[in-house]
Order: sequence, then structure tokens, then C-alpha cells
Amino acid sequence: MAYFDSASSAPLHPVARQALQASLDEGWADPSRLYREGRRARLLLDAAREAAAEAVGCRVDELVFTSSGTRAVHDGVAGALAGRRRAGSHLVVSAVEHSAVLHSAAAHETAGGSVTRVPVGREGRVPVEGFRDALREDTALACLQSANHEVGSEQPVVEAAEACRAAGVPLFVDGAQSLAWGPVAGDWSLLAGSAHKWGGPAGVGLLVVKKGTRFAPQGPSDERESGRAAGFENIPGIVAAAASLRAVRAEAAGEAARLRELTERIRARVPELLPDVEVVGDPVRRLPHLVTFSCLYVDGESLLHGLDRAGFSVSSGSSCTSSTLTPSHVLRAMGVVSEGNVRVSLPLGTEASEVERFLDVLPGVVREVREKLGAPVAGAEGSEKSEESVTVDALGMTCPQPVIELGRAIGRVRIGGTVSVLADDEVAAVDIPAWCFTQGHEYVGAEPRESGGCVYTVRRSL
Repeated sequence: MAYFDSASSAPLHPVARQALQASLDEGWADPSRLYREGRRARLLLDAAREAAAEAVGCRVDELVFTSSGTRAVHDGVAGALAGRRRAGSHLVVSAVEHSAVLHSAAAHETAGGSVTRVPVGREGRVPVEGFRDALREDTALACLQSANHEVGSEQPVVEAAEACRAAGVPLFVDGAQSLAWGPVAGDWSLLAGSAHKWGGPAGVGLLVVKKGTRFAPQGPSDERESGRAAGFENIPGIVAAAASLRAVRAEAAGEAARLRELTERIRARVPELLPDVEVVGDPVRRLPHLVTFSCLYVDGESLLHGLDRAGFSVSSGSSCTSSTLTPSHVLRAMGVVSEGNVRVSLPLGTEASEVERFLDVLPGVVREVREKLGAPVAGAEGSEKSEESVTVDALGMTCPQPVIELGRAIGRVRIGGTVSVLADDEVAAVDIPAWCFTQGHEYVGAEPRESGGCVYTVRRSL
């Protein structure tokens, strides 16, 4: 098996395993106690904090360990908002933040606060101007991830931090996806990370609150971790997390260059090997190990199962793999095709031969799924037909079937003619416009139906 989903959780680094095993014997005692075992545990905790702070680029007393990256996000956002309640209750986030940030934003709205979600372009990057314009006099906090977890696009943190500093607003950065590759640049105020993203154990996160940032921890007070993270410290996990972060950083420069070459190979080869594929995310300003593409006319769940049977573990933001059958909020915000979405995120040490084997296997898996679904053949719409308009009834059909029906119908109308698709699948609102963009046809718009769903109109352009 080839594990290509390190963006979800990286394999435990050998250094982390060694540190975890060693500290299980030495770090079990209460580090707040003064006896020998407590002092030994305190030494391990202090050394881990110092190593993590050096890797992040902050002061030792600015960093605390939490029970997860999600906990670090929730505590960081809530504490920063509470600390600046006199400034206002307005929160700025990007539309493609991790769900942990968006859940915190939703909770803030429920409590009576206001939230501005800054839209992104098709490459998944937040425009600096849009982020700057979202800041207001009553903005208490702004949030921006260092790099996107689904498509790998790096965000303009340095420029956003400058805009926030000029407006007197602290910037919270979710650095979970990028900390393995280096410290987050820019004059940010708060930062969160998650150990299992860089090869540490699950159940360890970190939260940095820089000096001078107003912060009021929420929830019952706790004397541990400067009062910012409740509960007994998981010292073995913390030691392993800090050791693995230091270890991956030592490998980062060489591995980044090597893995970038492999993901560039995937970005270039997949469109050559497969028709009707869109590679998404910023092609240049992106994480070195991550590449994402979407295959038209493919059921995402079947595609992932097919790749799993072929020996490859990948993930997807496709609605077809979701219990809710709604598209990823990231892909929706970008306006790209969500069906048949595949995210490949290579762990450290991935061999070129594994990537070549993936590229050999992928076309057959996609072709098999398309044949089962009755997908249109690429280029079939090239023949000239005389019909002025065609209506397709895709009511009751779920992703990717409405787009498959559209692909079949487009060849039946003349150039300039229209296809109207009746669909009640929520994903159609994202995938039909995205299909038009990738196929070179005009998306006219959508009209709600009284009985439910919408009529999506497409004009054939070629």
C-alpha cells in the first residue's frame, strides 16, 4: 500500500516513536510536583516547549500545549475574541479556513457576534485587498490559514498581518498544514498547530499567543499551561511532538524540493493521461507535497475505493464521499468541480516509483468508474446538431449524475443552443458552473422551481 494522505495525518515519524517510548518511562509524573519524579517530568516538558518554540519562532513563554490542534483553534479564537470584547465583536475569516476555525466563527455568530467571510479566487488564495477591506473599526480578530488543507494553496499571511497591524487587529493563523516545512512568516499574533500533521502523535496541539496580544482564556480556569489549556499535560505525547517537529524540519529543505518535483509530475501528467480533469489550487504558491485534481463524470466514493483496491490511500473533498452529499466548503468557495475530487499528499520519504505506479493505475480506475456511470465520451459533442434547446430531467439524481446528463445532452444542440438541466441536488449549483468553465461553455444561470430544485441553463459555445 502507498499512503498518500499525509495532509490528514502524517505517519508517525521514527524520532517521535523513539521519544514517545523513552518518555513513557520518565514523563508520567505530575510536572507541578517538587519530588524527583515530578522534577524529571518538568524537565521533559520544559525541554519540549523550548524545542517547539524554537521551531515555531516564538518565545518559550508564549507557547502552550493543548489536547489537539482543534482545541488550540477553539481556545485561541475564543480567548482572543474575549480579550478584545471592548474593541468590538466583528470576526474576519477566509472562506476556505479549516472547519475548526469556521465552527468557532459559527459559535461566535450564535453568541451575537458578526462574521465576515472573505471569498477566494479559483486558485484558493485570499486576495489581500479583500482581506484588508474586510477589517473594520469594530473588528476584534482576523483569521487566516498559512496554507489550505485541501488544495495546498499558500495564503498571503505576511501581507494580511501587515494589514491587520495597521488596523490594530490581531491575526490568528492556523499553521497546521505548513509547520512541517518551516515557521510561519509575518507579524501574526496567534498561531495554532497540530502534531499529527507533521509526524507527531495525535492528541497534541500547540497554541501561541504573542506578548502584547489581549487574551482572556474561556471556560473554567486551570493552573496548568499558563491557564490557557486545561488538563494534565500529556508529557510523552508532547515530547514526541516536539522531537518530531525538530526532526522533520531538519529534513524539510531536501524533502520539499524532492516532493515538489513529484507533485509537479502529477500536476503535469494527470491531464495528459485523462480527459476532463481539472488540477486545482495555486500551481506555484503551494505546499510542496500536495496536489489536488477533480475528474468529471466520476463518483468520488467509487474512485477512492478503486484506488484503495489498487493500493493507494488518498482523500477527497468530493460530496460523493460525504454523508451529507454537500460539496467541500473549500471547493465551493473556489468555484471548481467537486465531483471526482482527489487529494494526493505525499509523506516524507515517498519514492518516485510509487508516484509512477499511481499514474499507471489512475487512468484505468477512472475509466472503469466512468463506464459504470455511463459518462459521455470526450469530444462527442463535436458533431453539429440542429436542435435549438434540450431539457434534461435530473431531479432526484445525485452527484455526479446531473453533470453526466448535461455532458450527454450538450452534443444534441447546435452551437449557440441551450441545455436546461432540472436538478435538486445541492451539488449541482457548484458543479454545473464549474463544468461550463472547464468545458468552455457559457453558464447562463439558475432559476428556482416552485416544486423544488432549480433549472440550470447552459449555452453551447463550441
